[in-house]
Amino acid sequence: MTITFSNPDAVAAPVSNYSQVARVDLGAAILIFISGQGPVDVRGQTVGADDPARQAEQVFTNIGAILEAHGATPHDVAKLTIFLTDIRHRPFVSEARDRSLSGAAPTSTLVEVNHLAVSDWMIEVEAIAIVKP
Repeated sequence: MTITFSNPDAVAAPVSNYSQVARVDLGAAILIFISGQGPVDVRGQTVGADDPARQAEQVFTNIGAILEAHGATPHDVAKLTIFLTDIRHRPFVSEARDRSLSGAAPTSTLVEVNHLAVSDWMIEVEAIAIVKP
């Protein structure tokens, strides 16, 4: 088993000491663990500060870019964990997820929280994908 940590150029660098991705090569399969993605562009600027639909789109754009950087597709996503500061934003996340994942329906957990790491974030999503080597 080999674990490789990375920060793909297609998404913003982490704001502290962590990696955006942990790629675990098990031989027969590769697991791709994606850190919680906030609604930030490649420069690290929050997108859609007052717009949950735009934030959801950006989050799934980031997840798609990370998947592509690791040779994975939206259909390889096995698990999503979604954090919302307002449960009423769920429809925006559902729409963005469905577009981004092309109708794939991975397992999912949705959690409402008081705050996220950055004060103007309303949405954060982490993902796990599985691909063949």
